[in-house]
Amino acid sequence: MEEGNLSKWLVKEGDSVSAGDVIAEIETDKATMEVEAVDEGTVARLVVPAGTEGVAVNALIAVLAEDGEDVAEAAKAAEGGAAPAKAEKPKDDKPKEPAKEEAKAEKSSSDETAEEITKGGIPSSDTPVPEPKAPAAPKADGERIFASPLARRLAKEAGLDLTALSGSGPHGRIVKRDIEKAESEGVGKVAARPEAAKEEAAAAPMAKATSEEAVLKLFEEGSYELVPHDGMRKTIAKRLVESKQTVPHFYVTVDCELDALLALRSQLNKSAPVRDDKPAYKLSVNDMIIKAMALSLRDVPTANVSWTESNMVVHKHVDVGVAVSIPGGLITPIVRRAEEKPLSVISNEMKDLGKRARDKKLKPAEYQGGTTAVSNMGMMGVKDFAAVINPPHASILAIGAGEKRAVVKNDELAIATVMSVTLSTDHRCVDGALAAQVLAAFKGYIENPMSMLV
Repeated sequence: MEEGNLSKWLVKEGDSVSAGDVIAEIETDKATMEVEAVDEGTVARLVVPAGTEGVAVNALIAVLAEDGEDVAEAAKAAEGGAAPAKAEKPKDDKPKEPAKEEAKAEKSSSDETAEEITKGGIPSSDTPVPEPKAPAAPKADGERIFASPLARRLAKEAGLDLTALSGSGPHGRIVKRDIEKAESEGVGKVAARPEAAKEEAAAAPMAKATSEEAVLKLFEEGSYELVPHDGMRKTIAKRLVESKQTVPHFYVTVDCELDALLALRSQLNKSAPVRDDKPAYKLSVNDMIIKAMALSLRDVPTANVSWTESNMVVHKHVDVGVAVSIPGGLITPIVRRAEEKPLSVISNEMKDLGKRARDKKLKPAEYQGGTTAVSNMGMMGVKDFAAVINPPHASILAIGAGEKRAVVKNDELAIATVMSVTLSTDHRCVDGALAAQVLAAFKGYIENPMSMLV
């Protein structure tokens, strides 16, 4: 996540808050998240109004006055008008919990002044710059680089390699003035990669073909209207392009007879215990498909994997993401450890996840990750289709409609309810034979559903 919409304030200026109090709601591309106060104090100023779109991660949104601090004086810290600006995300090698000594030095550093924060991370040119307390030393290979978020962002924009720079901040920390000095002296430039030019050249035709100007030229003026993309649609587009460009998809399809499964489902639903005047569960075909997929990957563990450039990530449990259509796109809430859960638990869990997904109330942990996915368009009358893999998954199962078809049984024609399913796999880690094993196991559970209960 890089930005979100500040949809609602739950406090107003002058209110007292404690650590853990919910103070605002942020709309991401997939869900509405609650923002909690990290400290106690009095709300001195709400910097970003409710309804503001595109608020960058780490942008200042409010000022709290500490106990005993003058509220009016605290509010002045935000009088510069903090226009939200994107802040560079910390790199993976940045320590998650910096030492107290470094944190204190960071707070006193000139590029972390209140003025810089309130202006979205860009201090004024006349900000006083103290002399460095310790000489900076170049970073050795593999050594952690200490730099302020502002310095990292400016270095990225200027194409500078932080490992080639010396920091003049506390404890050798790279700060804004070090980036400006490197730019003026022309040092620390990242060497151009030959392959980067090739990638840029290859992407140029696509960019040209999808540019708004090129598209609109094909249509008569006044025959259309422009609807801006929302955050969800942008994220879906980005993820699908990445998937199709980086994951070599491979497809395997089988037909499964559903009559035994439908009969068992009816029997289980009729025998459901009644609690508070309603059944304790009501199984759907999709619930049983989720369970069958989880058991199939449990039986074929070498297909329950994720690809990385260095290693094959072999998962110990099967976490099944289930595609749920919501206004403007879709989201995949995850049934964790689905291979271990009885059908009744999967059913009730999916009802809860599906409802909260449509209300945009899912927590990130409930839709991020997973080891595989199921996309069911059968209820929409779709006979068969191939779904796009959502990394880090290595597979996704596309479910078609169950329909009456003529089949041959014991050398005679018969009628059966048949469902076509297509497994999309990442060919880097799941080969054709392995995909066939997964579908054979899946077909076995669907056509002999009692095996899912024992």
